[in-house]
Amino acid sequence: MALPSYAGPLETFWYYAFRIFCGVVFIFLISPLLIIIPLSFNVEPYFSFTEGMLAFDPDAYSLRWYEEFFGSERWMNAIQNTFIVAVCSTILSMILGTLAALGLSRSELPFKGMIMGFLISPMIVPLIISAAGMFFFYSSLGISQSYLGLILAHTALGTPFVVITVTATLSGFDYNLVRAAASLGATPTYAFFKVTVPLILTGVISGGLFALMTSVDEVVVAIFIAGAEQRTVPMQMWAGIREQISPTILAVATLLVCMSILLLSTVEYLRRRSETIRGITPH
Repeated sequence: MALPSYAGPLETFWYYAFRIFCGVVFIFLISPLLIIIPLSFNVEPYFSFTEGMLAFDPDAYSLRWYEEFFGSERWMNAIQNTFIVAVCSTILSMILGTLAALGLSRSELPFKGMIMGFLISPMIVPLIISAAGMFFFYSSLGISQSYLGLILAHTALGTPFVVITVTATLSGFDYNLVRAAASLGATPTYAFFKVTVPLILTGVISGGLFALMTSVDEVVVAIFIAGAEQRTVPMQMWAGIREQISPTILAVATLLVCMSILLLSTVEYLRRRSETIRGITPH
């Protein structure tokens, strides 16, 4: 918003001071992420800028660490495990979270607040506590150190995001559409898939993308639950830092940052599309 022409000295000062403060906060938050991008192209095995990089010497830059990443069997296995776990846990999170949100939208459901608090508790409880609890619970079931255990653990972490986004979408849902479909002879199942699902689909997909990012970035629970054969990309990065200091993790981090930006852009597009469908002016 532009500075009004009638603004006084104090309002002008606050106008520019507020924007400078926001810019400083933004730079403080984004700088650690941006620094790793040029460092991932360092031809030397260092985690700092060399004199050649600071002088913009082309010979100081290379794709060495990206080639090492894509040529490493260990990293490729980690990507495969991450993909399997992330996709399976995201699908389960979308199904469970959508069903939970639909149930919470029913006016006759008692103890809504308590149930909602229970469902989103994985977002509130410290991750190390959740990881320890899941480890002992899954160990008693015999599914610890397995793909099934890791998928279920990431499903528990991703489901709250789907519950929140679908619940927000259902807040503006017009249930008269469902009643109209029923009055025309549609069965509840037919009305659900033909009327309800298309209108809440953007919320479901947005929640699914958040669940996907949660699974791809998660490392604490994976360390507790996963075995050597289920090592994911974050686990491999953690092991790379502890066992062998290699700038390859900078290349992996850069790829993850790019993927996160792409997914967040998709979520924002879906949010605006959902607002347009529900007749809310995007802002």
